[in-house]
Amino acid sequence: MPQWPSLPFIPYPPSKAGYWSPVTSTLNWCEEDYYATIYSAEIINTVTNLLFMWLGIKGIRSCRRNGHDSIFEVAYYGYLLVGTGSFLFHSTLKYPMQLVDELSMIYTTCLMCYASFSYSRPTGVRIFLAIALTSLAVFITLYYHYLQDPVFHQNAYALLTTVVVLRSMFTMEITLRPKWRQTTEEDRLARQKQGLTVPSKEHQHYENVRDTKILKTMWFMVVYGLSMFLGGFFIWNLDNHFCTEIRGWRRVVGLPWGIFLEGHGWWHVMTGIGAYLYIIWGIWLRHSLNNRQDEYYLWWPHFWNFPEIIRLDPSGKNKNGLAKKAS
Repeated sequence: MPQWPSLPFIPYPPSKAGYWSPVTSTLNWCEEDYYATIYSAEIINTVTNLLFMWLGIKGIRSCRRNGHDSIFEVAYYGYLLVGTGSFLFHSTLKYPMQLVDELSMIYTTCLMCYASFSYSRPTGVRIFLAIALTSLAVFITLYYHYLQDPVFHQNAYALLTTVVVLRSMFTMEITLRPKWRQTTEEDRLARQKQGLTVPSKEHQHYENVRDTKILKTMWFMVVYGLSMFLGGFFIWNLDNHFCTEIRGWRRVVGLPWGIFLEGHGWWHVMTGIGAYLYIIWGIWLRHSLNNRQDEYYLWWPHFWNFPEIIRLDPSGKNKNGLAKKAS
């Protein structure tokens, strides 16, 4: 047992039967059950979901206030449902609440998949994609309920998330990287002959500089978000593999210090931030696809702030009357 520095602490209370007993979920995490209150099976795993719930409401309000596409408002409702489902699951450790928690993750990722792959597609393709993704979500729901194997859910979620993120990365590069859309003199002449609008060289240079700057910030957001996801996953796996030792350490250091050794709670915090960043990225990318970069800007003064895509008024100022910041 490691020697911890002598700090004032409160001894951990013993676990006891809770209001929601018995446990019926197929998963039970490393946090001890009902040690803090009889009304919450895993108090830290429960309250860390408040971040999800707050950011979900923040995102919904931002979509309405700034006129973002409705698919992202729906995605934020899904994000809010994930946090609410996880809150109820860790409070009760009941199987129905476990399904709400885990399956809402699948449904929200399917929504983001639709947002990524349906853009600018013909109506028939969008309908087919909607039916295909709905069918996939139903299949995962029924098969997971039949198997009751968390590994199946985790693999399905990881695969869907990987597909969506890689697709968004590809779209981002093709849309914003100047070298992929560089207009040669031959292209300019061909567009003129067809009666199409040809941007001046000065305007093209402005767009190249603007979009290169946006692209750089987007890549930072992607790396930051993925780092939060993977870091949270790593900490959670330490929790899974060394649970006996970690529980012992918690009881040595006592409360409140043992809170910082709750690996699954860190998973909630870090994935909550990562998922929020992904939706923000998706919103900004959609405005870029619509060639509306000059109508919106990213408010993100420091990396520890929660960013927001804000619409400018026609004068080029934000809702507080301040001039647009550089993206």
